[in-house]
Amino acid sequence: MDLSNLQPAVGSVHAGKRIGRGPGSGKGGTSTRGHKGAKSRSGYKRKIGFEGGQMPLQRRLPKFGFKNISRVEYKAVNLGDINALAEAKNLEKVGLDELRAAGFVGRKQLVKVLGNGTVTRALAVEANAFSASAQQAIEAAGGSINKV
Repeated sequence: MDLSNLQPAVGSVHAGKRIGRGPGSGKGGTSTRGHKGAKSRSGYKRKIGFEGGQMPLQRRLPKFGFKNISRVEYKAVNLGDINALAEAKNLEKVGLDELRAAGFVGRKQLVKVLGNGTVTRALAVEANAFSASAQQAIEAAGGSINKV
């Protein structure tokens, strides 16, 4: 047996109903499309969101909000997480590479350090942005910040 002589099992494949082939076929006349209307005509294609003439949901709901195209999206990392990472790996410098390796941020994400938690050692922290409280806490512990 090889791929050139494979066939489906006997009785498993049926020919489809041939519609529109005259009155003797039992599927002639309107060819199962009913009478009149857009769906009975050739070339009919339903528009996305069409609800049969009823006002579509997309047009019934009010527009609201505003999307700022200049918004910069940051991934938030807390001081407590940075401190725990530095304690666990015995680090003096915590940068973007260390945070990515630990799984805190993705490859292309920008990082903002927030002041939630405490810093117990002098750390050199590297990130894209810092909150004011995070900056104060790091410098109070004898560390330094570096905005990338």
